[in-house]
Amino acid sequence: FQMTTLGNLTPSSTVFFCCDMQERFRPAIKYFGDIISVGQRLLQGARLLGIPVIVTEQYPKGLGSTVQEIDLTGAKLVLPKTKFSMVLPEVEAALAEIPGVRSVVLFGVETHVCIQQTALELIGRGLEVHIVADATSSRSMMDRMFALERLSRTGIIVTTSEAILLQLVADKEHPKFKEIQNLIKASAPESGLLSKV
Repeated sequence: FQMTTLGNLTPSSTVFFCCDMQERFRPAIKYFGDIISVGQRLLQGARLLGIPVIVTEQYPKGLGSTVQEIDLTGAKLVLPKTKFSMVLPEVEAALAEIPGVRSVVLFGVETHVCIQQTALELIGRGLEVHIVADATSSRSMMDRMFALERLSRTGIIVTTSEAILLQLVADKEHPKFKEIQNLIKASAPESGLLSKV
């Protein structure tokens, strides 16, 4: 019997994983513009809160590098990969260097391939995984929906960027609250990601 994962996030025990937000996916991925803007907001939040960011790029020689709207300044690691999961030896080494890491906030593309395989590997290593629904997509909404459904059944937390950022500051007295509030003032795009198949 598995205890429900409560998913309390604190900046000191959290890492952000940005998965394959690359140029070549722009025309193919549903609502890519929306997930880019939310991804950008998440990375700004990570910088404000001092949260390490790990970024991968799937076969960048063929698929291009991370889209220029996403600012990777200060990322702990930006790695090319051919494996679908982000859990590469270099990523495991980077995680081992972060004392007390407990939670991974994961977003990018594609939900049913790289995101799903990454999430399952991370949870298999005892980490708690939060998938940012408004920053995660696929070419097909059918694939996306069933991946999120499957993942939430395995105890992975499917949540939103605003919920995550406010959970990380936790208190309006937090020294960075105002800056985080400014990030989320403009609501995340009301995208079609919510529509069922």
